[in-house]
Order: sequence, then structure tokens, then C-alpha cells
Amino acid sequence: MIAFIKRSGAWLISRKVELGLGLRVTVAALSALAIALAFGLKLPLWAVLTSLIVTQMSVGRSLKATRDYLIGTVGGAIYGGAVAVLVPHTGESALLAVLVMAVAPLAFIAAINPSLNVATVTAIIVLLLPAMSHSNPLDSAIDRILEVTVGAITGLAVSFLVLPSRAYSQIRLGAARVLELLAAVLNELLSGLTRGRDNDALHALQDGIGTAIAALNALGIEAERERAAKLSSGPDTGPLLRTILRLRHDIVIIGRASVVPLPVELQTRLATPLAAVSSATTEYLKSTAAALRNGRGAPAIWPVQSALEAYASAVATVRSEGLTRGIAGDVVERFYALGFSLEQVRQNLKDLERCVSDWSESAGVAATEPTGGI
Repeated sequence: MIAFIKRSGAWLISRKVELGLGLRVTVAALSALAIALAFGLKLPLWAVLTSLIVTQMSVGRSLKATRDYLIGTVGGAIYGGAVAVLVPHTGESALLAVLVMAVAPLAFIAAINPSLNVATVTAIIVLLLPAMSHSNPLDSAIDRILEVTVGAITGLAVSFLVLPSRAYSQIRLGAARVLELLAAVLNELLSGLTRGRDNDALHALQDGIGTAIAALNALGIEAERERAAKLSSGPDTGPLLRTILRLRHDIVIIGRASVVPLPVELQTRLATPLAAVSSATTEYLKSTAAALRNGRGAPAIWPVQSALEAYASAVATVRSEGLTRGIAGDVVERFYALGFSLEQVRQNLKDLERCVSDWSESAGVAATEPTGGI
């Protein structure tokens, strides 16, 4: 029982970002309903739903959701209300024609700019709700704007005040996750040069990297939005994200170079230095991921450099002894592509070291600043 409680507690701690979002969404929904009832809004439902939509995982994402939802709602309400007021539609055929006039242009605009897709929904509500409830289209448009405004402001305020989660701080966790995945893939690829590899496991890891990088890039956009709004401070996210992406490209090239194991004679001579490169590089990536999570400085990179120098020396010896002669051309090409890729990894790890040092300095500054919220 104690072990179960400990595991449950550790799992909850690992999901503190998600728990924070759950709390914010709950508070936003309750607050929006209370405010809508206090102001006597006709349909408090829309205020509650809007508060749920704009309360996002990070402040930066909430800012964008609020902006898009308000712009789309106001635009859709104004257009839908204008069509409803200016175009008579007393019969069913006329109502269908007016609906086409309201939906078609806004759907076209939403296809060009998906962030405005709520405008179409708003126009339909403003147009059809009065027909069903026998109310005034202008009043319907005004009510819709007020309800959405209450929900949007409430959701945004809750995102700022209740356990606020900055995309800028989430960048550390996302980058650490990608580095750990890169370490696992690199270890599998380099090991496969001398013992073969598990392609199913490798494909699963590669898919995970793609998903993690996409999520990291989205966080980067949100973090820069926060920086622009003076909600976060620290180093530019660009260098860190670009360096991680370059490392990802290096892994892809290594994967192409290691489609099949090296010839037996090369395996015999290079197995030990390759194992050292794999061990040092994967350990460095894992240590760097831990440093990002904890706000520490970058780990020492010299073990990676020493291992790569030893591998380069072993390759030079193999070439001087003529062991690459007589090998198929495509195998030789992959062999030299591997050496080029490992050199690129070394350069990009140096850039990563500099980026992590910058982020560790910003973590020290952030630790002294008040976080706010409740």
C-alpha cells in the first residue's frame, strides 16, 4: 500500500503541469458561470464554454486563444447581425438564402485563416437563435459578444493568477525530453553498426522524436509570445531549438549511414572506439537533459571530444592499412558519411553546451524573482 501511494505521488508530481491546467479550467468555468449569472447574461453557457477554450496549458497559448476567439466572435457577431438585420428572411427559403450569405464568406475566410473559424459559428448563432426564440438579431449579437467577452476575460485572468504556467519554463522540459529521445536513438544506431539493430524499436523512437520536436517548436512560439508581452524574460529560445533540430538532422544522417552493420574487418577494429563514442555521447545528452530540467550548467563535454578523437584516430589507422579497399562503393560512402555526421554532432554539442549555459544563468535569475499567482 505504501509503495502504491509513493508511486501514485511520484506520478502526480510528474504531471504537475497537467494538474495545474485541470485546476485552472475548473476555476475558470466556475468563475465564468458566477460572473455571467451576476451580470444576468441570457446564456451563461457561452461564457463558461469560452472560459474553457481560452484556458490553455501556458499563458502564451491562452493569450493567443483569447485573441483569436474574441476577434472571431466580434467579427462573426457583427457580420451575422448585419445580415440578419439588413436582409429580410420571413420564410424558410429566405432563411436558407440568408444562412448561405452568412456562412459562405466566413467559411472562406476561416479556410484561409483557421484561427478565425469561430466567426462562422458565431454568425450562425446570431442568425438562427432569434428565429427560434423570436428575439431581436441585434440583441442576439450583443448578447453573444458580452457572453464570450466575460468568458474570455475570465479564462485569461485565471491563466495569469491560478498556478500560472509559462511556456518559457516548459521549454526546458520539452527540450530535455527531446534530448533523451535523441540519446536513445543514437545509442541504438551506433550499436547497430556492430551488432545489428531493432528496427521496430528504432522506428518507435524516431516517431517519438518527431512528435516531441513538433511540440517543442509550438512551445517556442508561445514562449516568444510571452517574451513579446513582457510576461517572461531570459535568453532567446531560437538558438536552443535550432541546435536541437540540427542534432535531429545529424541523427537522421547517421541512421542512413547505418542501414546495415559495418563489414566484419571494420567491426573488429572500430567496435571499441564506436562503443566509447556511443557511451560518451548518449551520457552527455542525458546529462544535458537533466541540467536543463534542474537549471544547472552544462556538463563537461571533454569525454565526448576524447571519444570522437579516438574514433577518428582508429579510422585513420584503418585507412592507412588499406582495410577500406575492396569494399563495395555504397558501404564506403556510408562509412565516410558516418564520420562526417559524428563531426557534425561534435560541433552541435558544443553549441548545445553554450545554449544550456545561457539557460542555466536565466534559471538562476528567475529563481530570485517572485512567481505570483495563487
